[in-house]
Amino acid sequence: MTGIPVTTAPGPGERGNMAINTAVILPMLLLIGALLIMAGRMVLAQGAVQAAANEAARSASISRTASTAEVSASQTAVSTLENSGVFCASTKVTPLLDAFLLPLGTVGEVRIEVLCTVPLADLGLPGAPGAVEMTATGTSVLDAYRGRS
Repeated sequence: MTGIPVTTAPGPGERGNMAINTAVILPMLLLIGALLIMAGRMVLAQGAVQAAANEAARSASISRTASTAEVSASQTAVSTLENSGVFCASTKVTPLLDAFLLPLGTVGEVRIEVLCTVPLADLGLPGAPGAVEMTATGTSVLDAYRGRS
């Protein structure tokens, strides 16, 4: 029976070829994996920051006064971010509560801006930023005939 001879030993010019392939491909695969993790972290963080802004705006809009709305918005935004599992190196909640100054019977809108600084330095990507700021704005309608205290 004639066939193609099977050789198991590499030829004289192919020694170390597998080590070179591994040395070139493995760092590229690790870099791609780290980039995917960074992208996933950023997408999840942006969604969590938007949810925190929306929840904070809703919480502020059902408050009776601007001062309680400000406290409620800050507490709600921070707790929503903590519950989502997103770690923020710093968090800033900026409420725009001018609607509380409108006369009774006038519809207004409460806006809350949430800024979260998401750290990325722990990924160890060369050239990647150490942190990224994620910002989102949530709005909610302030009832024209809300109760006041």
